[in-house]
Amino acid sequence: MTSLAAPTRRMPALERAREGRGISRAEALLLMESCELDALLEAAAAIRDQSKGRKVSFSKKVFIPLTHLCRDYCGYCTFRSDPLPGAPAYMSPEEVLAAAEAGRKAGCKEALFSLGDQPERVFPEARDFLRRFGCETTLEYLAAMSELVLKETGLLPHSNPGVMGEADLCRLKESNISMGLMLEVTSTRLLGTGLAHWQAPDKAPAVRLRTIRDAGKQRVACTTGILVGIGERFEDRVDSLFAIRHLHEEYGHIQEVIVQPFRAKAGTRMAASIEPSMEELLRTLAFARLILGPEMNLQSPPNLVSEEFPRLLEAGINDWGGISPVTKDFINPEAAWPEVPVLAAGTVAAGFTLRERLAIYPEFSARPEFVGAWLRGPLAILQADDGYARAEGPAC
Repeated sequence: MTSLAAPTRRMPALERAREGRGISRAEALLLMESCELDALLEAAAAIRDQSKGRKVSFSKKVFIPLTHLCRDYCGYCTFRSDPLPGAPAYMSPEEVLAAAEAGRKAGCKEALFSLGDQPERVFPEARDFLRRFGCETTLEYLAAMSELVLKETGLLPHSNPGVMGEADLCRLKESNISMGLMLEVTSTRLLGTGLAHWQAPDKAPAVRLRTIRDAGKQRVACTTGILVGIGERFEDRVDSLFAIRHLHEEYGHIQEVIVQPFRAKAGTRMAASIEPSMEELLRTLAFARLILGPEMNLQSPPNLVSEEFPRLLEAGINDWGGISPVTKDFINPEAAWPEVPVLAAGTVAAGFTLRERLAIYPEFSARPEFVGAWLRGPLAILQADDGYARAEGPAC
């Protein structure tokens, strides 16, 4: 620890943050320039412990990549694709149900649906598939598949459906216990030619913020977050975290914030881009905790830092996100999830206990306005008295 440790700990902004009172944007930028990492980590961990204690959660999920088609061309993404000859545009209902059933048998309780943004607007192959199933949009088909999984398996759907309006949010809320939309960054600069969000109209910050705001109006338990290392400046990360904080202050609906590091992938525009270091990720996580306060659930995916994942706990996180025993991470296929025993061992060695949660956090499932009528029965079957997951999974 350097000689600056004591002075930085006594900084008024840091002390206010440690007391759970948050920090302003100006204070965050000042701390960015003047506060060493050790002091930031200590403060972030102390803030986390005030509300979350030494308990870290995760969700056991099955990953259902409903379609890889997407009208956006983000510079870092290998999940999306254009139509391929002979390849189906979407997973069929039979394939969706088979994947969900495999997850149920493995003890999963969450069905995570991931998909591209509005492919039917640019690809006739998408429109043709949807018409065969009586749907006009991908979001209609997603709602039908969520309802199918909920009805037939009892797994709790959580969808990452992209941008949408309030009507689609209302329909999806009937069968989705929660939904997710990564803000990524509030900077419009990354929409510029050749940058991360060039040719990606659905990554316009105003559009994504509007969807997250509409989710608040509709009382949807929402997961969001930022990407670290896609060409943004540190000030952009701070601004993005404050945008999330302000939406949550207004609607109280953001159940989790993810701080996810960029990972370079072969075959993308950003294949040669420099990945953020562990120190940079830890610093960003610590600022996220300082800005968002003690009550927010803060996550960073363990598979994206490999065996170093326990270090993330130093920065104030309290959740590992979804871990699947049956499917790979289709967004980051090169990064295998740690097996649950390995995750537990690393968590315990760092001085924490590991708890399995559901796709909705206990503090949100306790509020009936966040849980649709169709979901209350399946939720009750899977949920323990304290709001976390029951020790046993659904009956096989």
